[in-house]
Amino acid sequence: MFFREKPSGGRKYLQIVENRWEGGASRQRVIATLGRLDQLSESGAIDSLLRSGSRFAQALMVISDHKKGKAPVISTLRIGPALVFERLWQQLGLKEVIESLVRDRKFEFNVERAIFLTVLHRLFDPGSDRQAERWKDDYRIEGVEGLRLHQLYRAMAWLGEELAMAEQCAMTRFAPRTTKDLIEEALFARRRNLFTSLDLVFFDTTSIYFEGEGGDTVGAYGKSKDHRGDLKQVVVGAVLDHEGRPLCCELWPGNASDVKSLVPVVDRLRKRFRIGRVCIVCDRGMISAETIRELEARGWGYILGARMRRQKEVRDEVLARADRWKVVHPKGLRSKDPSPLSVTEVVVKGRRYVVCFNEDQAKKDAADREAILSALIDKLKQGDKSLVSNKGFRRYLKTGSDGFEIDAAKAESESCFDGKWVLRTNQDFETAEVALKYKELWMVESVFRKVKSVLGTRPIFHKCDETIIGHVFCSFLALVLMKELTDRIERRGFRLEWADMIHDLDRLEEIEVATEGKRFLLRSEAAGVCGKVFQAAGVALPPTVRQLESEA
Repeated sequence: MFFREKPSGGRKYLQIVENRWEGGASRQRVIATLGRLDQLSESGAIDSLLRSGSRFAQALMVISDHKKGKAPVISTLRIGPALVFERLWQQLGLKEVIESLVRDRKFEFNVERAIFLTVLHRLFDPGSDRQAERWKDDYRIEGVEGLRLHQLYRAMAWLGEELAMAEQCAMTRFAPRTTKDLIEEALFARRRNLFTSLDLVFFDTTSIYFEGEGGDTVGAYGKSKDHRGDLKQVVVGAVLDHEGRPLCCELWPGNASDVKSLVPVVDRLRKRFRIGRVCIVCDRGMISAETIRELEARGWGYILGARMRRQKEVRDEVLARADRWKVVHPKGLRSKDPSPLSVTEVVVKGRRYVVCFNEDQAKKDAADREAILSALIDKLKQGDKSLVSNKGFRRYLKTGSDGFEIDAAKAESESCFDGKWVLRTNQDFETAEVALKYKELWMVESVFRKVKSVLGTRPIFHKCDETIIGHVFCSFLALVLMKELTDRIERRGFRLEWADMIHDLDRLEEIEVATEGKRFLLRSEAAGVCGKVFQAAGVALPPTVRQLESEA
């Protein structure tokens, strides 16, 4: 935008003109004609206009002084994380729910702010609560300035605090009801309407080990998925609805098996969220013959992964009879196309199985097996018998007259499993629908990968059950926020990586400077995908320059 002299009838007029890009070419549009240039000059109107506009040009002067080092920096704080996730936190109702639950408690600090700080820390710099206390000093987060470590611990303990006996109607022998249950139920109630359904739920578990004692009862030695059998652990289960939104999380002692926990968890789930008909989707490690009998006795629907190699019926009958494949997704031409998928149904003594086949995965499985066998041949030539400890090698080994040798029959039999997985269900869904619903379970497994890597639930140093429950629940709340943001990103049509989103948000800074006796806040550039994240969250970026009110 600029001033322009416009000759007309022997006189000159002053205009404000804007350049615009239209139809592939630069066009000029007159915003306003201010009047005759000679009259404006004589009256001093031009000088008055420029003086009036100079206050808006002050921003440019401040930025210029800052770049030249003429404006001393008073402080620098990161503002992106709190601006985006504070909005989501409030819109999801987390602030209101927590404040309502804590209203009658006489805490001398803001519990809701302590929980929000802990959750935000999980998203951006995963670590212990001790680290969160120091981390906050570099960020602008409303209401957390005076929080101390012992207050963060007290907030965690409140989340894991057992409810009164009158409120223990949905407890199990390994999981009493706690404050965090009330928060989960309130959040679900806020979004529940006539069309909300929990007919289909996804359930999976993981284990998290402790650096310390592992609580009073929660920590126990068990089969560790982290291969840390030397440390106590807690088993964490997460339940997601059919849209992939985290519904609740459950904790029980580290020596409890997945198989024995499934039925009590689902039973508790139905009581807590008043679910009628339910279909459980879970992985092959969650089931046993006893579990299936219990599910069917209760009239619950299920889609369960079957153990192809360990279950004789599946290995010898189901896979042998798999034919007449129905194509669900053909082999794609582009990387964004769905993975190829074909399905077929096999019924054995009234038990319904769905066999699924992925052509691309079959080729990969065959190539991987050939690579293992090739490496195994080389190892055997070296006489390295320690390779028996390698699970990949051990599968294809047998004992011969001169020691170990390759089991050719075993290698050949493995080919029947290439690219396949088998599901068992008691539902009357179409075979393709059964397969696609089970594939959605993989999003739950993705959630657990985020729990351990992106959100960094470990290390857990807490020594009490209630603080351990609170610590893990904050990671669950971080997942709730993560899911909400990624959903909004997808609805906008953006294809953004989570790591890029977190990185670019974390770079957005607010710099306080002083110049000419005044103080200003400068906002750094919204680099990378930061601007798109703000758009998706419905948050306006702060102005580039803002003058602070002078202190009285």
